[in-house]
Amino acid sequence: MTEAEFEIHLRAIIDGDKEGLHHIYRAYGAYIYAIVYDVIKNKEDAEDITAEFFIKLWKIANKYTFGKRHRAWLGKIAHNMAIDYIRSKKEHVSYEEIVENEKIGQGSFEEQVISDISVKEVVESLECEEKEIVTLKVLGQLTFREIAEIIKRPMGTVTWKYKQAMEKLRRCRLS
Repeated sequence: MTEAEFEIHLRAIIDGDKEGLHHIYRAYGAYIYAIVYDVIKNKEDAEDITAEFFIKLWKIANKYTFGKRHRAWLGKIAHNMAIDYIRSKKEHVSYEEIVENEKIGQGSFEEQVISDISVKEVVESLECEEKEIVTLKVLGQLTFREIAEIIKRPMGTVTWKYKQAMEKLRRCRLS
């Protein structure tokens, strides 16, 4: 969806037209889910937060600064909602649970890139932030600048961590 199309649909939301929300959901539902799932690591919770995201979008549509990068804005909101959810739960997820959730998730980036090794090996090879950056770059198709805004890190750090993560994935594939 282009900036202009997004802004048309967002103006419709501001005017109370649910059709605008429907168009944005169709265009970005999977993108928002991917961001949330990458942080939460739980399918059901990610689905709930994705639904909450679009309810929140309905309420805060008027806070968008028109002319800005809408994908980064949406991604930042989704990322923050996922982080807030984790903070509210205040429970630590075991490594085994993360690995099990990764095995359940179909079509994850790691499974596509490294089909000949287990998900556990890939999870072990990437730091949490590296995995988040790779997901936002590959699944979200965001620029490094947009990713830097979402995760609140310098763009140089984001590009470096992305390259580092990709190198780890390449090495895992060769092992």
